[in-house]
Amino acid sequence: MKILITGATGLFGSYLAKKFGAIGEIYGLRRENSSQKLLQDSPYKINWIEGDILEPISLGAALEQMDLVIHAAGMVSFDPKDEKKLMEVNVTGTTNLVNAMLEKGVHRLIHVSSVSALGRSADTLSYDENSKWTASRFNTPYAISKYRAELEVWRGVQEGLQALIIMPSVILGKISDERSSTQIYHYVLEENKYYPQGTVNFIDIRDAVEITFQLYQKGQWGQRYILNHKTLYYKDFFEKMAKAFGKKPPTKKLQWYQLKMALIVVGIAKMLKLSKNPLNKQTAMISQLELYLQNEKVQKILDYKYIPLEETFQWALSNESQ
Repeated sequence: MKILITGATGLFGSYLAKKFGAIGEIYGLRRENSSQKLLQDSPYKINWIEGDILEPISLGAALEQMDLVIHAAGMVSFDPKDEKKLMEVNVTGTTNLVNAMLEKGVHRLIHVSSVSALGRSADTLSYDENSKWTASRFNTPYAISKYRAELEVWRGVQEGLQALIIMPSVILGKISDERSSTQIYHYVLEENKYYPQGTVNFIDIRDAVEITFQLYQKGQWGQRYILNHKTLYYKDFFEKMAKAFGKKPPTKKLQWYQLKMALIVVGIAKMLKLSKNPLNKQTAMISQLELYLQNEKVQKILDYKYIPLEETFQWALSNESQ
């Protein structure tokens, strides 16, 4: 079996490549000069194809004779200035892929979405796969782009594709992976004093990959699944992390007025090009919300046993490979 993975050089895509390499020949779509660092220790050969999801011609060529596509390519940013680029990469890129698959007769797609695609609302605390998208001030441009990308996948399903959509929460990889999704560790490593009042939903990347693999093996086409281990208050989450890292945990609850002051400081630093801090009004508000992502749908199908959070933190610190 031949498997094409878009975003194979990224965090989640690289781990998926290592896992799915056990059942098929992996082909990784990559842009020119993109780093292959995360796949240096892959136990399976990666056949690289130079291309871009924004270039339909290269996509069509890459899809020749493929049996399965894993779409893990995408842009993650919470900077309002990146809205246009987010729509281009996440929405147009997915549209191009779906169209190319339909044209080439490649029917099976695993689409890596995000829990952000569920939307956010101040009136809703709990979300599952049946939650309906609601327009609100809590939906970031990134969330909107992932939601619209999903719509393109469902459009493809109506036109003949078989799709499995997975929606990971905060993915916990290794610190050495040096990706945006692992930046959360640095908040504790730098011994910041304040913690947000809200909750964090998370999953070990190894669990996310294993669940995706098992759902594929069970043929869960036409379904979407939230990949989330647990929900914790940031206070408890950071305390567990600090204990594992041998650092002082944040001990002061972040108040709204302090958050507003922080936004002003970060805004000035960004204007002076002294900071790339992702904090903005939307991300600040979301960090103060209690949001609970349900994983019952996965559990009903797989009865999955998750890696304990403490073990995840210890592994995140290590220099060993996956």
